[in-house]
Amino acid sequence: MAGAVALAGSVLVPVVTAQGATPACTVEYSVTGQWDNGFQGAVTITNNKAGLSSWNLTFDFANGQKVTQGWNAKWSQSGTTVTATGESWNGSLGTGASVSAGFLASRSGSNAVPTAFKLNGTTCNVDTEPTPPPTDPPPAAGKAPALHVSGNKLVDADGKARRLLGVNRSGGEFMCVQGRGIWDGPVDDAAIKAIADWKANTVRIPLNEECWLGLSNVKPEYAGTNYVNAVKDLVARVEAHGITPIVELHWTYGQYTGNSAGCSDVHATCQKPMPDMQYTPSFWSSVAGTFKDDPAVAFDLFNEPYPDRATSTTTQAWQCWRDGGTCSGISYEVAGMQDLVDSIRSTGAKNVILAGGLAYSNDLSQWLTYKPTDPTGNLAAAYHVYNFNTCASASCWNSTLAPVAQQVPLVAGEIGENTCSHGFVDQVMKWFDDRNLSYLGWTWNTWDCSSGPSLISSYDGTPTAYGAGLRDHLRAVNP
Repeated sequence: MAGAVALAGSVLVPVVTAQGATPACTVEYSVTGQWDNGFQGAVTITNNKAGLSSWNLTFDFANGQKVTQGWNAKWSQSGTTVTATGESWNGSLGTGASVSAGFLASRSGSNAVPTAFKLNGTTCNVDTEPTPPPTDPPPAAGKAPALHVSGNKLVDADGKARRLLGVNRSGGEFMCVQGRGIWDGPVDDAAIKAIADWKANTVRIPLNEECWLGLSNVKPEYAGTNYVNAVKDLVARVEAHGITPIVELHWTYGQYTGNSAGCSDVHATCQKPMPDMQYTPSFWSSVAGTFKDDPAVAFDLFNEPYPDRATSTTTQAWQCWRDGGTCSGISYEVAGMQDLVDSIRSTGAKNVILAGGLAYSNDLSQWLTYKPTDPTGNLAAAYHVYNFNTCASASCWNSTLAPVAQQVPLVAGEIGENTCSHGFVDQVMKWFDDRNLSYLGWTWNTWDCSSGPSLISSYDGTPTAYGAGLRDHLRAVNP
């Protein structure tokens, strides 16, 4: 360590609460040593709400300080935002429990103490604010069936097979991170009833990990507890209509500027080739902890992996897909599908898990060879297909999908076409119907059907020409 250490004493952040009130969490921040161009700091975190299976603390520096190393947590910094994530050995934080961690940082000039701290998206050191009630309380839940895997079928608690046939409800992956809200269009009971009127029995709900975790780049009104509660409300409404909810991770953290990059942003503003180890395991631990007592909810690990666009060989791509770590062509540490399965199962959640393959979930050719290990046996394969994909014909489905479907449940989480017609999805649905498999149309949003593609022109359920094909078919197979 260069330079002499001049002890500055402990500089603590005050906890501001009303008399008798207890904040959801408290953070004591102290500067324990300081010198010309650096300092040593420490945080002590106390959790006063429900126990956490994993924790993530964020705060911002105001004077250009930079964390250089740390201990008792995984420390990182993006811009002014510092993140400390629990290690494997101190990652859980029970009610009333505390954990301490320290770091070294560089500085030049002032060294203002951070003024706000968030634990898993919840602001600490302030009174717990009551959650605003939803504008339209969901009806009584409990109608959607509990699901588990039996052989290559999804079945309910009585062992009756259930095909997942329905739609995607996009919005939760992008509105929040763009600062425009949480959902794109209404999600009240009338809006869900319109989906039910199509005889859909499943709704897939894309999510954003930074919004769920409440990271500082997302407006607080659309992040953390507010976002989580909005997702819980939507899941309750969906289930109340007997519809299976699939919660799915769509957009994630991690900078990727290689082949087929959707954006150059480190933040979760586009589809990345693989999930990130920094936040995605924490996301799934939190989601699983939220829904582990509701076996009607299914988990879709990651929307559309494409490590094959970054790596030099197919074998490398599949290894990256399953095992994560350092993957060729991807600059950040990758969370593999096995990491995410482990994160979910470590919470005790036994919910059905879906895992999509390579090439934006369009390639399942080696899915069986590299499938993650799931101690509960509740793992299904996810597949996406559009008219412009490589594997978009019966011959490809026969050679690559049929073998998978013989071993595990197969769910086409997204089917669609950009023609404003339904000739292609008609072919997809017939192939899947002939094998009693599942499929979901993309997407229940009022976009341009040639660019979306969009199933509806109004949230009352008025279909586009493309959506009419799915609506009429669902009504025929789910009378």
